[in-house]
Amino acid sequence: MGRTALFGGSFNPIHYGHLLLADEVREHLALDRVVFMPAAVPPHKPVTDLAPAPDRHAMVQRAIAGNPAFEASDLELCRPGPSYTIDTLEAMALPRAELFLLIGSETFLDLLSWREPRRIAARCRLVVVPRTGSVFDPEGAAARKVMREIGGEGFVTPEIGAPPAHGVILVRATSLPISASDLRARAAARRSLAYRVPPSVARYISDRHLYGWPG
Repeated sequence: MGRTALFGGSFNPIHYGHLLLADEVREHLALDRVVFMPAAVPPHKPVTDLAPAPDRHAMVQRAIAGNPAFEASDLELCRPGPSYTIDTLEAMALPRAELFLLIGSETFLDLLSWREPRRIAARCRLVVVPRTGSVFDPEGAAARKVMREIGGEGFVTPEIGAPPAHGVILVRATSLPISASDLRARAAARRSLAYRVPPSVARYISDRHLYGWPG
């Protein structure tokens, strides 16, 4: 299977920001595939306004259709209870050298609240992507504390197409200022979702009357 990155999230809904980020990381690390993994029950997010898991998975499938490097997985949807990342990583059963986990910089700073963060870091290569415009200091006290607790070897910045062999990978990929909560509010008000989500996703939201889209 080669180099595989796991991109987890609620994808409520998936939008162009997710897709652009995944494509840039794929290019930076010369990944063979990016697996989009919608969480059935995100343990770190409130379930308010959360579309049914099958609908979120269906939207991901529509959004990535036609890209052979992108794949949608229902692994977490088929497992009962909260979607813990360590369980997903172990179920994927790939060597650490070939398994990457994409997370935002805010998520990295919150990683110690996750289930078994040290095992997560031992099971895959962490890829941290700071949000454009956010203040993330990889040498700051908060980042150093997380790095120390997970047994990391420090941050490394890759050349495009050449993932480093060691360390937590820091990729400054482009991120679009698109908010899923704003998309849900726009849907409820029946406002345009164009240029924010793929047309197939916008049609799905309207057809299924998701997020309060009027019937």
